[in-house]
Amino acid sequence: MGCMDGKTGLVVGIANDRSYAWFIAESIIREGGTCLFTHLPGDKMERRARKAIESLGVEDPWLAPMDASTDESLDEAFAAIAQKTDTLDFLVHSIAFADKDWLKEGKFTATPREVFTQAMDISAWTYMAMANRALPMMSDGGSMLAMSYYGAEKAVPGYNVMGVAKAALEATTRYLAMELGQKNIRVNTISGGPLRTMSSMAVGGFSSILDWVEQKAPLKRNVTGNDVGDSAVWLLSGMSSGVTGQTIYVDCGYSAMGL
Repeated sequence: MGCMDGKTGLVVGIANDRSYAWFIAESIIREGGTCLFTHLPGDKMERRARKAIESLGVEDPWLAPMDASTDESLDEAFAAIAQKTDTLDFLVHSIAFADKDWLKEGKFTATPREVFTQAMDISAWTYMAMANRALPMMSDGGSMLAMSYYGAEKAVPGYNVMGVAKAALEATTRYLAMELGQKNIRVNTISGGPLRTMSSMAVGGFSSILDWVEQKAPLKRNVTGNDVGDSAVWLLSGMSSGVTGQTIYVDCGYSAMGL
């Protein structure tokens, strides 16, 4: 038996087989859980997501298009989910966006208003928006999880506006946890170490960040997707029944170091 046996939930954010969402889904499925998925609108995006999900051994995965930047698309996606299942036991929010032209050293101060607000919208507000729409299907309680990074707490060169958005995401987690706890819904965030994904490669100087972490982290290595996937399963399952409102660092100990 697995710790996710009998649980059904939504995983948002699989773009390919290198994304954190993919590794989280892999761990959920290994532990007996059932995942529903969304993809960015468009045939190309659906094909890419479907290929990645099928590589997990999921035949004919349930997929719905969702553009998290519009209320209409969010409503349509969650309406489709409600037709598929009466109950959601978990929600995984693993999406973020900021214009890569502004994720470079020396570019933060001049960040345009529209770039700032878009990063906040997609990276932080959508966690609250999805939680609100998932809530009616979590009448028996559940667990929600989002993905953050150390740049939310400390200034990381090149992370810029995304760091501000991730700080807002972590604050959103705490307020959601406060409000949803009385409904037996737990809300947490994993602050994962740097991983080579499509999103992370947009950050200027990312390779040097990987090198630095490997030198300075107590475990003397960078985090793997499986490290994060297994920690996510712990947070989504009943094994973490007393944990909510937390940002859990899964970064080989790097965040514990002063220098």
